This record gives sequence, C-alpha cells and structure tokens, in this order.
Amino acid sequence: MQMPPQRTEVEMLADSMRLKILLPYKVFAVKERVLNIVAETERGSYGFLPNRLDCIAPLVPGILSYRAENEDETFVAVDQGILVKTGPEVVVSVRHAIGGVDLGLLESAVKREFVDLDERERSVRGSMARLESSFIRRYMELKHG
Repeated sequence: MQMPPQRTEVEMLADSMRLKILLPYKVFAVKERVLNIVAETERGSYGFLPNRLDCIAPLVPGILSYRAENEDETFVAVDQGILVKTGPEVVVSVRHAIGGVDLGLLESAVKREFVDLDERERSVRGSMARLESSFIRRYMELKHG
C-alpha cells in the first residue's frame, strides 16, 4: 500500500488562514492554520474558507467560531466590529471579545455584557446631548443677553 505524499509547509499554509482578533487596547488572539471561520454580520452568518476571495464584512454582536488544524471548534463572543480577509490573513477588529468553549455561556455573556454596554453607551450619549444643548442655550443667552 502506497502512502500519500507528505504535504509541504507551503501547501498546508495555502489551505489555511491566519486569524487575528484585535481589541482597541490589545491583541485578543492570533491563531495559525485556521481552516474555517464563521462570523455574524447584519445579513446573517457567513463562512470564510482559505481560498475565498478577499472581502470586508461588518460584524454585529454575536458568536464568531473558527476551527484550527488539529483542534476542536473554538467560539468567541464578539461585539460589533469589522472582519477583513486579504489572502490567507483574516483580521477581526471588535470593541469587546470574550473567549470560551461553552457556547451556552458565551451566548448569555453576549446578551449580558454587550447589550448592557449598549444601554450604558446610549445613556452616556443622552447625557452628552443634554450637556451640549445646555451649553448652546447658555452661550446664546450670553450672546443675546
């Protein structure tokens, strides 16, 4: 029985991707030899394979999954951001990420962390709008007063 020929390092890399997950303040993860990635976009889940054409995809809060060579599928909860695929490089830049393997816990973490964060940000934006309008009103009073 003849053994199949061993694949070279270059051939193995051609069939895989390098995944980087970036946060505003640090590199969350760098993974070599990733075979597939599934990410949540505004239009649903999209899968990315090594030979897919280059693209950019806006991400929504959800679960990003990937499978690296000789590893189980890995799940990461991500906040909104962007995914950029250029050749074998895939860069995911998000505001927040939570790593883990238990899908149930990650899903509840997305709801708890990211939805609460959005509510706090809306509150801050509302406070800033009130401050701005108060500043403008007082400025106009001084100017016309």
